[in-house]
Amino acid sequence: MTDHSGKILNQVKAQRMAEFFGVLGDANRWRILSALATGEMRVGELAAAVEMSESAVSHQLRTLRTARLVSYRKEGRNVIYRLKDHHILNLYRDASEHLDEPEDGHTH
Repeated sequence: MTDHSGKILNQVKAQRMAEFFGVLGDANRWRILSALATGEMRVGELAAAVEMSESAVSHQLRTLRTARLVSYRKEGRNVIYRLKDHHILNLYRDASEHLDEPEDGHTH
């Protein structure tokens, strides 16, 4: 695997990427990211959207924050979450589009 400059990844960066993508190995986290791809949401709104408890969503959000996939801001007593930046939105969209393509490369 090479990085964007065409160089082969060094061991440190390869390990960081493995850890980063490991965080994405959870279907519930992908559902949360898909909800946030539509716009900012509070925990309660996210929980309703992905049909999970607020405590379960909060737990997943902590993991996603640690991996720098989501960020938040406080608005009064509310905490509003969003995707960290355009890289995360592009990653989500690219993965989704890739999986929507037919496996044989032909349209049905």
